[in-house]
Amino acid sequence: MTTRELWQDIMYYKGHDRMPVTHWDCWDEARDRWVEEGMPETPKIELEFYQHPVPICQEYSYFNADPRWARVAIELELYPPFEEEIVEETDEYCIKRGPDGALQQRWKHKTGVPHHLDFALRGAAEWEAFKERLQPDPGRIPDHLDKQIAEAESSGLPIIISIASMMGWIRNWMGVENMSYLMHDRRDIYADMVQTLADLTCWAIDVIIPRMNITPDMGYGWEDICGKSGPLLSPQVFKQCVTPGYTKIREKLESYGVKLLGIDSDGDVDPLAAAWLDAGVNVLFPLEIGTWNADPMVFRKKYGRELRIIGGLNKHALEEGREAIDAEIERRVPLMRDGGFIVLPDHYITPATSLADYKYYLDRIRTLRL
Repeated sequence: MTTRELWQDIMYYKGHDRMPVTHWDCWDEARDRWVEEGMPETPKIELEFYQHPVPICQEYSYFNADPRWARVAIELELYPPFEEEIVEETDEYCIKRGPDGALQQRWKHKTGVPHHLDFALRGAAEWEAFKERLQPDPGRIPDHLDKQIAEAESSGLPIIISIASMMGWIRNWMGVENMSYLMHDRRDIYADMVQTLADLTCWAIDVIIPRMNITPDMGYGWEDICGKSGPLLSPQVFKQCVTPGYTKIREKLESYGVKLLGIDSDGDVDPLAAAWLDAGVNVLFPLEIGTWNADPMVFRKKYGRELRIIGGLNKHALEEGREAIDAEIERRVPLMRDGGFIVLPDHYITPATSLADYKYYLDRIRTLRL
């Protein structure tokens, strides 16, 4: 049985006796620690799924673990992108205007969220010009798309198609404050932004899937629209402005036989989970335990089997030694048995996790029988 077949059995409740053994990623500082503790140093490679290189860690063989999935994608962000410009650079940080037009300060020697200083999109006045960069265009289709497809189809992994972000990208383009004012003062413009991104995604789906020999398993996008105290928009704004976009994407995917639509969002997603589900999103990742103590079993009882979950294992338990690792895995066994749940640490592995304990965690998942 391939990893993809096992993944499908779990997600569609067909019966399974184990979990996929999946390595996602870790902080750079954790990787540095692991190299010091004996892991061979393997540089990240750059895969040009989009115009912007995507770093992919290469420890899979060492850990005898699989990536989460194989991805097929074309450029869905701004096209053409803004011209990149370095405004200031020191030994500690770089201030740079990126391809999304935002001015950011990024640290050079430590992991952290970049600090936004300015934006090309500040409100309704700039939207029409911005919108011109979010239209279908043959230039969005990479020359190696068929190679992407062939590699995904031969990988034995679940296959995803990347979709645009309906909220997180807009937040990145505008900043939280500008986006909040826009949703209050010009909700019609925010709704048009979402519709534009949904239309672009549907165009991309129509480009990709007819070229494939295997029906992909899931449409999947990134949001990161929630923090530890909840989402950056209300369920009411979501239903009015965002639901139509996700519904359109889900209907397009279903027209090709793709029944799963997944979203990556950190933070407390509970206030939006029902609205996401109503809009057609039926897979959530990574369901962070974090400061709000999320529990995937509570989500199952609350939202039912239609909502699948990937993640949901407290990454901080990996820092606390093998007894804590065993206890955290045992907490999740009932949901693993039920299906519709694929266990995975709920975010990047932290520098406080030793190489030996992370390998122990993977071995426990590898030998676990349900």
